[in-house]
Amino acid sequence: MTQSAAARTAAEIPRARSKRRRFFDSRVPGVVLLLALLCLWEASARSGLVESVNWPPFSAVVASLVAGLLDGELLPVVLSTLWRMARGYAIGCAVGVAIGAAIALSRPLRLLLQPTIELLRPVPIPAIIPPLVFLLGLDDRLRIFSIAFASFFPVALNTHAGVRAVEPIYHQVARTFGVPHLTSLRRVVFPAALPFILAGLRTSLGIAFVVTVIAEMIVGQEGLGYYLVTMQFAMRAPEMYAGILLLTCVAYLLNRAFVAWEARAIRWARLVETMQEGAR
Repeated sequence: MTQSAAARTAAEIPRARSKRRRFFDSRVPGVVLLLALLCLWEASARSGLVESVNWPPFSAVVASLVAGLLDGELLPVVLSTLWRMARGYAIGCAVGVAIGAAIALSRPLRLLLQPTIELLRPVPIPAIIPPLVFLLGLDDRLRIFSIAFASFFPVALNTHAGVRAVEPIYHQVARTFGVPHLTSLRRVVFPAALPFILAGLRTSLGIAFVVTVIAEMIVGQEGLGYYLVTMQFAMRAPEMYAGILLLTCVAYLLNRAFVAWEARAIRWARLVETMQEGAR
């Protein structure tokens, strides 16, 4: 091998490694794996590898999903679930931000409320639904309370952590310039804690969606959860799997929408991190 050929070979090795690294750092492997699993699902049902009327081909599930959307059966179901989730999520997050900030700024409140929060936080939602039936009945109040209850804890804990993480020098500068306490909270503390708060909001979003579906399954009369249970008892497997597929797509879109909004909301934080890295 000539020296020029050897040099070209040596130069191509880092480029090949770089291409492989970019490939595995991208979303392509995940998408390929997902498509392979869906093809396996289709093949297992078509070939008779899984012989069950409750295991339809994936193509039949997609056809049921499209039919349900086109004939107007599934759209009201999804909107009902999202509207119920939005109300419970908004209430839980608003209370979570308020309580989280309060216990972070006030030691007496922290000593008073934190034991109760830590006691209630691990309680699974299905465990609180039976007593709530006696207190709230079987209407939307129970489901909205369950969603708000589940959404509260991640937001409260992240808000508490975010407010406590604010640099003391920020408070000192605000006091030096005579900034009123409420203005300092709004203009100094809240923006500094915002990345933590948004992390809690994002976590609570997924939890709220899951709890909404679970509550609809247990005590619902409408919504995606109730639809899934109804299709199960009716032995309509393609429609049931279509509901699960729709649920998955809605959850993914909600998360992507929140991530996009979060990136815009804390763009300034990314700029500050970039400037700090550049200063180093």
